[in-house]
Amino acid sequence: MSTDVRTTSLVEAGSSSRELIGGAVVGAAVLTVVVGFLSAAMVVPATSSLLGLEVSTLIGALLVASGLGLLAAGIGSVQGAIEADPTYTPGIPTAVTYGFVWAIAAGIVSLVVFDFGALWPLAALSVAVAVGIGTVLTREDLGVTVPASAFLLASGGSVLLGVLTPGVQWQPPGLSATVTGTVSIPVVAIVGGLLAVWSGARAYGGFGARGRQNGAHALIGANAIAMISLLVVIVAFIAVKGFGPLTEGIKYGFYPGFYHWFHFHVPIVDTYVIVRGPEIWFYWPFVMEPFHQLGSLQSGVLPAIVGTFWLVLGAVVFAVPLGIGAAVFLTEYAEQGRFTQLVEVSTNGLWSTPSIVYGLFGLAFLVPRIGNGRSIVAGQLVLGFMLLPLVVITSREALQSVPDEYRDASAALGVSKWQTIRSVVVPAAMPGVITGVILGVGRIAGETAPILLVTSSDPFEDTVPDVLGSFELTMAPPFVTNEALMEASSALPYQLYGLISAGLGDNLGFAWGTALVLLIVVLGFYAIGIASRVYFRRKLNQ
Repeated sequence: MSTDVRTTSLVEAGSSSRELIGGAVVGAAVLTVVVGFLSAAMVVPATSSLLGLEVSTLIGALLVASGLGLLAAGIGSVQGAIEADPTYTPGIPTAVTYGFVWAIAAGIVSLVVFDFGALWPLAALSVAVAVGIGTVLTREDLGVTVPASAFLLASGGSVLLGVLTPGVQWQPPGLSATVTGTVSIPVVAIVGGLLAVWSGARAYGGFGARGRQNGAHALIGANAIAMISLLVVIVAFIAVKGFGPLTEGIKYGFYPGFYHWFHFHVPIVDTYVIVRGPEIWFYWPFVMEPFHQLGSLQSGVLPAIVGTFWLVLGAVVFAVPLGIGAAVFLTEYAEQGRFTQLVEVSTNGLWSTPSIVYGLFGLAFLVPRIGNGRSIVAGQLVLGFMLLPLVVITSREALQSVPDEYRDASAALGVSKWQTIRSVVVPAAMPGVITGVILGVGRIAGETAPILLVTSSDPFEDTVPDVLGSFELTMAPPFVTNEALMEASSALPYQLYGLISAGLGDNLGFAWGTALVLLIVVLGFYAIGIASRVYFRRKLNQ
């Protein structure tokens, strides 16, 4: 009985040691990747200080610590000091990964340190083959940890020993670009950190099937975190750069006296009612003023904001009903055969067509037939054509995902097919449809080429298109006219393009502010779409 107790305690102790070492390696590796990304984005340059150390020195120390931890995990598994269940080989994917990483490292070292010249591919290939074969022929615990730890120790040691410093410069043969240490060190940190995360997660799981599963989960999680982090960094960078110019000159006031707000006539008593109250005013020049070419007035982007709004709204009004109708016909009425396959291939091809092609189509076909000039309505149609394929694709997928039981239950109640589609199928598919519309709006709102070709002749328009106030009834078809829709207008992406083309110079702050406004407008469309999707989901679940 005492023997059983002793064995159990040893297994628990070994398991704890394995998890402790693997967790420490993963933690150090994650910190290495984070510092590498921050250094690459110049948030904390390699020459700056962090945690009392130079960033490059901190990266080198983290790489060496991760390498030593991996080596300890591998040797401990071989010696039986930690509980593990390694297989006889790490597998071909692991060997290929390590061989690829070592090939790049060997190629760079052979060029920079040993000056092999044209022989560097041979050196890289030789090292890759040697590492790959050695990894495959070694038991899993050593094959996973030794190549990774060797890379981490070599790269981290080169940073700590001063071989790779922020001041190092290297010009690759045949290229005019110069690679500096401030770029190389963060790249080494990111690559080495990801390698250590993968290997450390496998060691944390005790190798074997569980270790491979942990490694896969770690890579997938790292990929998801990297994507979210990249989005956050981009948004934060634009916000930091553009917030100052965007909020410059904001004024507001409050006057507590009784001022005339508005009045209205009451026909029954034939009198006017006057509403008075305190006066509140707000002035935001960047979003309430047009672009001023000359003078002391502060320039703004009001015409571009209004133009972007009408372009996107018109495209959505044109494409969404047409796309949903086409998807309903293809899914619910048309026979699934060659015709639907042809439509599916065509819509996929149209969605992947570059925007400049749509712009050329609009310039050659639509502009001569719509007033023979650039106009808002031409831009709305071109952007609508760009949005239409995605609406058809996502609407079909959403309609096909509705369970057939919904249709059968409705038919069993004696409801007609059209009423079933209108009252059951389409509402159930609406969250998926709105998701597709959100994605499409995010694309068309930032397009520049179609606007450049069919909508605007001047990126710095000084007049705001008065679309709502320009509707007029006529006695001739189409019985409703709107001169504002037939006039040229600017848009935020085109104005930003115009600023860059004209040379930033003193307009750099204005360009960042314009970029931030464009980002806010796109996120605003996203918010409207997400709110609509949530509404339909709640209505569906009631």
